[in-house]
Amino acid sequence: MSRRIKRMNPQPRSRDERDDARPSKARSAKKAGPRLGGKPGAKPPRIASERAERRAPKPAPAKPVVERPAPAKPVEALLPTKVQTVKVTADENNMRVDRFLEARFPGLSFSHIQRVVRKGELRVDGKRVDSKDRLEEGQSVRIPPLKLDAPKAAVGSLSEAAQKTLQALKEMTIYEDDDVLVLNKPVGLAVQGGSGMTRHVDQMLEVMRDAKGQKPRLVHRIDRETSGCLLIAKTRFAASHLTGAFRSRSARKTYWALVPGLPKPKQGRISTFLAKEESEDDTIMRIAQHGDEGASHAVTYYAVVETAGNKLTWVSLKPVTGRTHQLRAHMEHIGHPIVGDPKYFNIENWQLPGGLQNRLHLLARRIVIPHPRGGVIDATAPLPPHMQQSWNLLGLDATRFDPIENAPEE
Repeated sequence: MSRRIKRMNPQPRSRDERDDARPSKARSAKKAGPRLGGKPGAKPPRIASERAERRAPKPAPAKPVVERPAPAKPVEALLPTKVQTVKVTADENNMRVDRFLEARFPGLSFSHIQRVVRKGELRVDGKRVDSKDRLEEGQSVRIPPLKLDAPKAAVGSLSEAAQKTLQALKEMTIYEDDDVLVLNKPVGLAVQGGSGMTRHVDQMLEVMRDAKGQKPRLVHRIDRETSGCLLIAKTRFAASHLTGAFRSRSARKTYWALVPGLPKPKQGRISTFLAKEESEDDTIMRIAQHGDEGASHAVTYYAVVETAGNKLTWVSLKPVTGRTHQLRAHMEHIGHPIVGDPKYFNIENWQLPGGLQNRLHLLARRIVIPHPRGGVIDATAPLPPHMQQSWNLLGLDATRFDPIENAPEE
């Protein structure tokens, strides 16, 4: 059944106009009455004024007033150009330092935030802090001058080097949509910059800036020598939801590793406190006691998947917490450090079987996390070349059932 829709006039007549269209004494007086400003004896000024109003074009009917927020100031205008001190509000209570900066100054890159915190340029109540430290209402935060990274150039105008970087990121991509990117980070590529570091994932993401100058953001990190799933937020909306999922432990991560010997029992839970131990040349995580300065609780579940003559074992790992070097330190703690680990493998007189490469055998195999817009992201990374070679030489079957699936979430 079709229905005809009557086209309405774009400017509907007001009630006054409809009244003017009807015959009235005022309209009949229009012919006899003199013009405005005419000779004495004309109609009273009131009637003349009404006639002048009728001759003037009627204004369009007033539309409902809709209050719109004032245009947002450019991000650059909101960034401090000199040192300033601000107070932590009630809404910002218990917020991490890096999230506090992101919320206060949208558009700052993750690397820029980390840099000002690491250098001690940002201070809380006069003290240096870590980006993961949490703020309390009423604290004073010293904020240094900040700057927004340069907007991304149009794809067609990217330099040859930038185009190669963009292609490299595409080759690493194992999942992508408008909000989220999951990369299969190769061994040897750092996630963030450090001393003398010129190429890393955060720097590579510069070529993916959008028209507003926003670049994709790191949501978590994995070690330089660890390969596998690395989650990236392409929008500020996604970054907020994904970091919230990590904070609430809604994200599930699975790692594969090759270790010497056979862990007993074959499935277990490792629960310790870890603290950072820094030296001039290196930084490692040591097992600490509750209450030690800088100590954080760390929990890991492990499960034996397959063995190779009881000399080497393929284990699957599920970290509940996300501490630096957590899996590497925990496997060393139970006497089965990960093969090829330059920091934590300390078994004396242990010989690497022939054909295996002396490289870290640790893979961020899988990540499962709620998608910011509904549903679930479930991404899996393949074995890197050196681990695939080891699996082939040892006769391990990468398609075997992974028993870590049955491990608890806490």
